[in-house]
Amino acid sequence: MKYISFAIPCYNSEAYMEKAINSILVGGEEVEIIVVNDGSKDGTQKIAERYQEKYPTIVKAVEKENGGHGDAVNCGLAHATGKYFKVVDSDDWVDKEALKKILDAVKGFVDADSPVDMVISNYVYEKVGMKHKKVIRYDNVLPQNQVFRWDDIGRFRLDQYILMHSVIYRTEMLKLCQLELPKHTFYVDNIYVYYPLPHVRTLYYLNVDFYRYFIGREDQSVNEKVMIGRIDQQLFVTKRMIEMYELRMITSKKLRKYMINYLAIMMTVSSILCIRSKKQENLVKKKELWAYLKKKDYKTYVKIRYGILGQTMNLPGRSGRKVSSLAYSVARRLIGFN
Repeated sequence: MKYISFAIPCYNSEAYMEKAINSILVGGEEVEIIVVNDGSKDGTQKIAERYQEKYPTIVKAVEKENGGHGDAVNCGLAHATGKYFKVVDSDDWVDKEALKKILDAVKGFVDADSPVDMVISNYVYEKVGMKHKKVIRYDNVLPQNQVFRWDDIGRFRLDQYILMHSVIYRTEMLKLCQLELPKHTFYVDNIYVYYPLPHVRTLYYLNVDFYRYFIGREDQSVNEKVMIGRIDQQLFVTKRMIEMYELRMITSKKLRKYMINYLAIMMTVSSILCIRSKKQENLVKKKELWAYLKKKDYKTYVKIRYGILGQTMNLPGRSGRKVSSLAYSVARRLIGFN
């Protein structure tokens, strides 16, 4: 039985993808590694096929035309046969000892026929040049080593939320909720985490430093200059998240609050990118984004604009250039700004 399917979306990843694959192989026959070659022009496919030949019962080499990171995740999910599904980007990796602990927990759910919809663990910022590695933990807000529901969670900090790096979803749940990420779009990992949340009934948290999130390549999507250059895609993803749900209809108050906070982070990052671009056209787009939220969900707009971010953050104001130290701190932590 495959307990966890790991999808590794790859695009011209020959220089680093083997580290990601090797880190997961410790799971042996209990894991499935789906290497999705998203139209690469380098030796990515040859590497994937070499691993598939060496580990034919563990590794699947899937080749497809280029559709972007989200489409590669869609492809990985379509090929997944494991009970749970995890995305590992090709320049990241996982901790081998933590993987063993997570597998033990997942096997317990499956063998007892008591599936958990979402498994959460810690992730580590592997930032180039930084000796001290920042770890994002959830032990202050989530019950540990027990099954719980949304109403059992504590209070998340504004700069502490669940990323793709920290989440493992039950495969069947993702397929039933019809998760499909847009093609040729960056930053869809936010949709990947956000969209399934109302479908999650049960959760489990392991306080282990599992995912290693690499930051340092100049062409990386979370590089500030790259993000500014792709600002329209960031705005597109944020608008898609605004459209997904009428948040007032979310029955769990704690889940609703968490999703509003998540949306506040997206509004913050989008606004800061517009400001940092120093282009008048992007300041106009920022105002349009806030106007869009206001029109779609006025109550959420008020909560974010005047409650969560506070009156010191003049994001939709006339000058469009004021930003609170809190908001900037959040952006730095989440997307690696200098």
